Amino acid sequence: MPPHNTYRPLPADAGMCAQIAYLSAEAERQLSQHLWDPTEEDAALARKTASGLAEAVGEAATQERLPVIDRLEHLREALAVLAIALARIHGPLAWYLAQAGTALSPVLRWRALPAERQSSFGTVVPSPADLADAERAVRRLHTALTRAATGTETGADAGIGTGTADTGTDGYEGRFDI
Repeated sequence: MPPHNTYRPLPADAGMCAQIAYLSAEAERQLSQHLWDPTEEDAALARKTASGLAEAVGEAATQERLPVIDRLEHLREALAVLAIALARIHGPLAWYLAQAGTALSPVLRWRALPAERQSSFGTVVPSPADLADAERAVRRLHTALTRAATGTETGADAGIGTGTADTGTDGYEGRFDI
């Protein structure tokens, strides 16, 4: 009987990008150890989801020039891409996407418009750092899904799971040994 899964998500205060990096390191570990062997359907959906994430959230320099309301719209589109993909799949890819959606869920509490506290339904205006962290997380998730779909640069090849730094496509460095 295989041992129970010991994966535990990072706490929310670790930041969205750190949570996605940690989650993706676990996915790549499972892929490299053949604990998760994606089917053709998994690979196709991972590619489609990665493409949708890339369309939703662009390059860092482009995103940072946008008004907060547009950046928030793009992040919500990324969550919609995850939700649609999650509705179409079962098994490890679904579990991975569900955890990714959970990590990005604070975006759902954000607003860009001014509001009085009693009429804002508990929403908050995100800081520029919050927006940038969420956008980096989406880009990192895009990269991880692309890797999972293509089978390239698995954990052993990328130094993932060995406590080394990983650099996402936007140059953000995060550690997986948090």
